[in-house]
Amino acid sequence: MPVAFSLRKVVAGAALALAAAACQSNSSSSETGAAATPTGATANSPLTAGTWRGVLALQGQQLPFLFDVATDGGRPTVTLRNGEERLKLDEITTAGDSTTIKLGVFDAALVVRAAGEGKLTGAWVKYDAGKPYRVPLTATTATAETPLFAGDAPDKSVFGDLKSGALFSTTFREDDGKTYPAVGFFTQDSVHSDRISGTFLTTTGDYRYLSGNLVKLADGSEHLRLSTFDGSHGFLFDGKLTKPGNINQLSGDFYSGLTGHETWTATLDPKAKLPDANALTGMKPGQKKLDFQFPNIEGGTLSINDPKYKGKVVVVQLLGSWCPNCMDETNFLAPWYAQNKQRGVEIIGLGYERASDDQASALRKLGKMKQRLNVGYDLALAGTADKDAAGKTLPQIQKVLAFPTTIFIDKKGEVRKIHTGFSGPGTGQYYEQEKADFNKTIDQLLAE
Repeated sequence: MPVAFSLRKVVAGAALALAAAACQSNSSSSETGAAATPTGATANSPLTAGTWRGVLALQGQQLPFLFDVATDGGRPTVTLRNGEERLKLDEITTAGDSTTIKLGVFDAALVVRAAGEGKLTGAWVKYDAGKPYRVPLTATTATAETPLFAGDAPDKSVFGDLKSGALFSTTFREDDGKTYPAVGFFTQDSVHSDRISGTFLTTTGDYRYLSGNLVKLADGSEHLRLSTFDGSHGFLFDGKLTKPGNINQLSGDFYSGLTGHETWTATLDPKAKLPDANALTGMKPGQKKLDFQFPNIEGGTLSINDPKYKGKVVVVQLLGSWCPNCMDETNFLAPWYAQNKQRGVEIIGLGYERASDDQASALRKLGKMKQRLNVGYDLALAGTADKDAAGKTLPQIQKVLAFPTTIFIDKKGEVRKIHTGFSGPGTGQYYEQEKADFNKTIDQLLAE
């Protein structure tokens, strides 16, 4: 995924951003010392059915997100809403006056308690790094009509041609001055004219489902504000319209987690595109094959030279259980493998985990991911969640630029293509092209 922070630097500033540091504690327990019990229709649970608007307070900003509370079999469920995405959370426990909502496959949680009628207070807690990582959280009941960001809606003429979707050539600038290109793709909601959804694509992935609205502030300035919260990432984009009344040019800030910050500029450009994701890295001169052996999640070892893979087309996925873009790719690969493995194709998932120094913990996280996403292909623990370190575990490759990275190997065991990043379902047409290119590559290798 775009890596800015969690993937670009694997810095805890962002994360689904997608990553960041957290309270280092046993993520299987709640935040309180009292005995945790599953919540159902319990009187002490602060979760009441309906739509809620949560707000994360980070870097002096407010990052809003919507979530729904419902019951399933008498137990509460929480569903995070990011644009069209729905992330159902069902690991919920109550201890004392606190309720802990585990955030899916990620080693993180929302810990909340009642703060009056229709109000919650608490924190977003990350468990997968050495330093404490807690972001204050408040939430209030809302409706489907509640906009994410407060403010007056600008005149409808501001929106231009966003109804059918529009591309923006975008440049992000890190605080150290380094820049990287991106493509913004945004669409105006057909019902609520001030609401916008879309994402930014980069050479290493996308910023997943972003949603928000255009607002006019008291000083007359007009802003496009977008956010996402997927349990691992908390992203906030604030872009000011350079010319009032015209969305063709924007500039602003990107906030990610506790400390991640970048600036960005975007210009409407129907021809905007990124460099070829299949040409960003490759094998070192003279190298044609990978050679690795890592511990697998079953307690044994996995090697690319195992007989199971001989004479087959093999896809090697570099991933992390902490990485939302990796989960997007896994959600595609898992059912694809179930439907296609009989064709002579194998997939190997190589996990690069934040807790790789604690092998047992890292393997448990991969195991949880395997179970929750119904992964039928082989998984192994390859190393730590750092691109440079990952490159050292696969010394035949020039460099690892992102998680995920996907390596295609032919029936002779030779690497034929290395694809950096993954354009997930939040990218719309780009996701469809991603899947089509994957299938085309597999079909070509199987036909040889």
